[in-house]
Order: sequence, then C-alpha cells, then structure tokens
Amino acid sequence: MPDVSGEPPSKPLSSVGVVTSLAKVPDGYYVVAQTTDGSDADLWKDGLFKSKVTRYLCFTRETGRDVVVDLKLIDVKDVLPEGFTPVEETLDTKEAATRKRRLCVKISPHAAAETAVFDIQIVAKSRYHLVNYTCIGEINNMGVWYLKGDVLQRRSSPAASDAPPSAERRTDEKSDYERQSSGSYATTALHDVPFAVSERFYQRPEQMRPVNLMGITIKSLAEIEEEFHYSFSAERSIAV
Repeated sequence: MPDVSGEPPSKPLSSVGVVTSLAKVPDGYYVVAQTTDGSDADLWKDGLFKSKVTRYLCFTRETGRDVVVDLKLIDVKDVLPEGFTPVEETLDTKEAATRKRRLCVKISPHAAAETAVFDIQIVAKSRYHLVNYTCIGEINNMGVWYLKGDVLQRRSSPAASDAPPSAERRTDEKSDYERQSSGSYATTALHDVPFAVSERFYQRPEQMRPVNLMGITIKSLAEIEEEFHYSFSAERSIAV
C-alpha cells in the first residue's frame, strides 16, 4: 500500500490500471486495496447485494519514457476529454474496468512534463480531506484523490549524449572554422595564460662550464676573441 503518512513519493506514476483481484496485481504495481480509513476500496461492489465482482485501482512508478500528468473521473456518457485515455479493461482479465464512471489518464513524455501525478488514494465519502491532494470525483461512494508535483528533468541533452564522439568533434571543428572565417576571435582553454621560461634555465649549471673533452677545449666567446683577434694593420697600411 502507498504510504500517506510519511514522505511524499519521489517518483511520478508511469501507468494506472484496474485489476479484478488482489492476487493478480502485476509485478511492480501498487494496489489501492483500502481507503484511507481502512475500509475496502472495491470500486465495483453493490451496496444492496453482495457481489462476487471486485475491482481495485492500481498504479506503478516503474521508470520509463512516459509519466502520468493528469487524471479525470467522468460519467460513461460524457465526452472523453482531449488528450486523455480511458481505463476500459482490467490488467489481469481484460474485463470491463469500471461501471457508470470512467477513469481517464493523461500520459506525457517524461522529458516534456513539468508536473505529474505522484500518488493516488481513495477516501471514504465525507470522512476527511487529504492535505496536498486533489479530489477528481467519486466512484462507488468513494472519493478518488491524487497528489501532483513538479517533475525534475535531467540537465544533459539526450540528443547530444547519443551522438557519436566523431560527430561531436566534427561539429566543434566546423564551429571553430566558421568563427575564424567570420573574423570573430575564438578563445581556448589557454587564453590569457602567461607564457614564461622557468627561472632555473637562466643560471648556468656547474656541469656546463668549459671542459676539455677528448682534447677539444670548449672556449668562451671572450677567449676566442682574444686568441684569434686580427687587427688588419698590414692591409690598412697598403691601402693608405
């Protein structure tokens, strides 16, 4: 049974149905077997004669692509509300789900839903009202109430996550090319990051000082200038 006294459910309803027996509830479904005061929540029973026919409301919160966004209870002769689907057959035996009244369900894709139905309760007539719940009407002298709430959407885009990595890269490259062609400035992750040579490279390590390797002496620029300096004095005297 759904909990009406504790915390509100965290998942919206994804499907609503009717079963003929408490022993034939589909896997993953909750059955509303009792009213909020503990009475039998049979939607079919006759007040004058004991009937062997029973109908119980059930629902599931199994995660799927669709959620239940609204419910309506109408007379069998009323025009079906736009966007709603009637619960006409039982889930277990495919018999008529209800009589005199029809339960109608409105389904929407989860990604497009802003609000949805999170819980359903059945209340004995004129007993008390459920806080934060809304009554959609009466069936078999019992009120059907539902709880609505906001639907939390995932922030990531399914279209983007389903695209192959190569397609994403091609899209990014095309965007960069278009920005450069249009003359706009494209920034990168290294934009405004200063580039500088580490200070450790400014000092000459000890092992880099002039050494004699295999008879080859490595000389400094000053030593080379001093040893091989030529004044060109003879050439200047001849020219004069």
